[in-house]
Amino acid sequence: MARTLNVMAPQIFQKSVVRSLRTSTKFFNSSASNKFNFGKLLLKKTPIRTQPGCNGSCQRGSSVNGAILCLQVPCRHSSTATLPEGGEGQLLPSSSPYTLALPDLTNLFIDIKKALSGTSEELEEISCYYVDGQGKVMRPVITVLTARAVNEHVCKHHRLLSSQLEIAKVTEMIHTASLLHDDVLDMADTRRGKPSATQRYGQRKSVMAGNYMLSVALMMLGKLDNPEVTVVLSQVLTDLVQGEFMQLGSKEKEDERFSHYLDKSFKKTASLIANSCQAVAILGGADKMVQQMCYQYGRNVGIAFQLVDDFLDFAASSNVVGKPTAVDLRLGMATAPVLFACEKFPELIPMILRRFSEPGDVEFAMECVHRSDGLQQTKLLATQHCLHAISMLQQLAPSQEKLALIAITDRVINRIK
Repeated sequence: MARTLNVMAPQIFQKSVVRSLRTSTKFFNSSASNKFNFGKLLLKKTPIRTQPGCNGSCQRGSSVNGAILCLQVPCRHSSTATLPEGGEGQLLPSSSPYTLALPDLTNLFIDIKKALSGTSEELEEISCYYVDGQGKVMRPVITVLTARAVNEHVCKHHRLLSSQLEIAKVTEMIHTASLLHDDVLDMADTRRGKPSATQRYGQRKSVMAGNYMLSVALMMLGKLDNPEVTVVLSQVLTDLVQGEFMQLGSKEKEDERFSHYLDKSFKKTASLIANSCQAVAILGGADKMVQQMCYQYGRNVGIAFQLVDDFLDFAASSNVVGKPTAVDLRLGMATAPVLFACEKFPELIPMILRRFSEPGDVEFAMECVHRSDGLQQTKLLATQHCLHAISMLQQLAPSQEKLALIAITDRVINRIK
């Protein structure tokens, strides 16, 4: 059966979407920074056919790797053209992203727990609290798939190097440590459908366990004896702290607010993915151009991931996502759905500036988001970043890993938790 990648996209480009995309593109150029039925991203050899008189909203697309990447919006005139069975560019059913990465990551959590052992029993227990196999494991999957795709491109084999596997472990450890810290900063009661580490062990112990995990991760990184890789992944820690500080503030001007939001999203979420992709490219012997392609792929997937996260904060129930919803609003933070909703409801602006601190602010903001197209525009912006990510893979040699990296964008956009 032909492979179709489903991605939600709204029907109309509002002027504020265009503005935000310009901001995103500017940032993109300057930075070193249940399925939805709105539309489908199709990887195929022929474009979608439309009937005469169609208003043009049926398709928007570009050529990637000799195929047509088409952002398809629902249209009664459209018919879907998919890749023929066995055609070039098709992801084999047995080669889904997680299936491809599984052999490399079978012992991921065992190895991380082993690395964290050798300390006090309580510190080990807390630091391993989220090393439970209940997460998405998206970051290690992207890391090993990028590594294999680069190795195929550079050395004509897709074997994973032991040093590249270490990067996948370090990446997951940095992410897990950030969860322990986030529980404290966000005052979270639950995560992954269970009591948060802070709720179970207290704030001080959670912070120390996160610090311990980071220190072990950095020791593992140092043992690779590659200064360039050490510098690249150390940048992630800098970005994480800067991103948390950025989250505490807001901007007066509308354009500055969205740029601030995207920059913060990069530092808090996308930096880890981007720099991990670059690190495995370095270890694979890739040149600077390929390193930067891998970096930008990770950067755009990471920003899209955060945009969808902010979408789900309004659109999903806490039972589904495994953690409370509307948390950002209650913490005084305006994310993409709110920023987009400001165009229809400018009365949100003073609430953003006072960080939703007055009674009724949070409830009014949630109502505005659902009465506007803020959620749809957030999904559209995430889709645009996924298209950017896919375009970054254009020059890599053909491989199943490369196609799996493209398929990951579908999972990012269509995830429900």
